[in-house]
Amino acid sequence: MNKKLMTVAVGATLLLASLTTVLAREDEDVRAVWITTVYNSDFPKNIDDPLKQQLEFSNYLDELQTIGINTIMVQVRPTADALYESSINPWSNVLTGVQGQYPGYDPLAFMVHEAHKRNMEIHAWLNPYRVTTKGQSIDELSVFHPAVQNPSWTFEYNEALYYNPELEVVKVHIEETVREIVANYDIDGIHFDDYFYPAGYPLGDGESKDGEEANRRRENVNDMVERVSKVIKETDDSVAFGISPLGIWKNDLSDITGSSTNGGESYYNVYADTRTWIQEEWIDYVVPQIYWEIGHDSADYETLVRWWSNEVSNTDVDLYIGHGLYKESVALEIAQQLAINEKYDQVDGSIFFTMGDILSNSGNSKDQLTTYYNDKIPPQPAEEDSDKLTVVADPNGEIQLVINNELVVPSVTPYIDADAETTLVPVRVVSENLGAFINWDGDNRVITIIDNGRRINLQIDNLVATVDGNEVTLLLAPKIIDDTAMVPIRFISEYLDATVEWEEDNRVIRIDK
Repeated sequence: MNKKLMTVAVGATLLLASLTTVLAREDEDVRAVWITTVYNSDFPKNIDDPLKQQLEFSNYLDELQTIGINTIMVQVRPTADALYESSINPWSNVLTGVQGQYPGYDPLAFMVHEAHKRNMEIHAWLNPYRVTTKGQSIDELSVFHPAVQNPSWTFEYNEALYYNPELEVVKVHIEETVREIVANYDIDGIHFDDYFYPAGYPLGDGESKDGEEANRRRENVNDMVERVSKVIKETDDSVAFGISPLGIWKNDLSDITGSSTNGGESYYNVYADTRTWIQEEWIDYVVPQIYWEIGHDSADYETLVRWWSNEVSNTDVDLYIGHGLYKESVALEIAQQLAINEKYDQVDGSIFFTMGDILSNSGNSKDQLTTYYNDKIPPQPAEEDSDKLTVVADPNGEIQLVINNELVVPSVTPYIDADAETTLVPVRVVSENLGAFINWDGDNRVITIIDNGRRINLQIDNLVATVDGNEVTLLLAPKIIDDTAMVPIRFISEYLDATVEWEEDNRVIRIDK
């Protein structure tokens, strides 16, 4: 995927690092988790604390990567709001406890950065229609929420509020919401789950499940899916579009071409005609939620894997299987389910629900996945050292900075402090280019760096810093020079795990990580 260079303004506090271009290898199956934000289920557990949220998310990714996960589906629109900077939808209440309140940083920008830094893909997971959860009052929504400003866009069912799928203005709103995300963020995919019309939403008197009104509902959803597909391809055709429907399209009792099952049908329950989306190739991948066990009386796991494999055959739609690890009976047999997947060439990976169940090792699932995936990862050949960038000495004798074999020109040049016998470098430029995240607290003149789960606090003119809460003494206190924070070079090598090389002849500092 060609990465877009993205700068996100988040006031004076958040400094975004450059995004990397590395993702999961194309020949590697998708090994993904859904990260649920509604009700703060998986993330964030730390409300209204941006630094703790960032550290929390980074730690999750580190743990997931150890298991073998290479892709994350992050719920960025849980209730028609946003975990990203938006001119259309308000900030989500899961971030601060108050919908519409700025959380102090841009979560999606941070998540993209952290995922790509670890060679992981990130898909933005959206619920297109849900406005509130059951029992949530419209009074709890931001006054700037589109549903509050346009109540005619919505309908209420079962104590929850939804956008009306049949309205043109709602379809345009969803199109523009997707367009904004794809245009502004370096995501790898847009992802919808199984929420379309609310399950059980009644038809009019005299209407049948295959009648005119039901068909119109399916067409409303189809129209939205097709339009979202077009918007994504028009905006950035490298971004994938995928949907995770219920595991059963239709039972064979309803349609002879359906699966040999007897369970809830997405075609009728939520008016999701997955077959059409696949045949028209409006989606790039489909993730049926096959949340049943092997040998289940009503919905046998392998029966459904086989049916969906046939469904995507002779199309360009990839098939990933959704596994319900929130059910202990499924978690206990997850390795067996993955082994079944390998029997079907059409299955290109798995997505697990939920992240919390994996990390808590429900049904021994974390241990099973770690063993299963790490046994399958072949040893990687050692990479040959890349040619070292040749740097000609500056004619004015200035110190030059090379980070990860690229010449970097900071606003303030590194300089040698003769009294302390050390070199000071601009901490922002160096940290950003090494993939760390920085927060500047101007009132207290404190720099906070988050790097691979490590939290570092530095204070201007203070020799004492903290690393994960432990005090350390620096060779020289950080200084402000021409509005730029400078730190001793040894700090970079010791606490950002970088190697530092000094070339005396041409006065070049090389920093690599």
